[in-house]
Amino acid sequence: MHGEYKTPGGKLVVADFTVSGGTLRGVTISGDFFLYPDEALGDIVAALEGAPSAASEDELAARVRAALDPGATLLGFSPEAVGRAVRRGLEAA
Repeated sequence: MHGEYKTPGGKLVVADFTVSGGTLRGVTISGDFFLYPDEALGDIVAALEGAPSAASEDELAARVRAALDPGATLLGFSPEAVGRAVRRGLEAA
């Protein structure tokens, strides 16, 4: 599945994944956003891997937010943008 979201005045967030047994699998997040440190991308992916496919945009964003180190910096996107990209992929399927 594939979902995209362009944040207002910001950057593109792309979510690719499959659904197996009602959970997200093989999640990748990409786009033209900036993230520091680079390793925080792995935290975002880990937060979404195994998430219920029925999770709302807000629930997905909360998972991402909880997984990020307090010192992580997201430039041009947010946990909510990630949640919206995932939900768009699920709704398009």
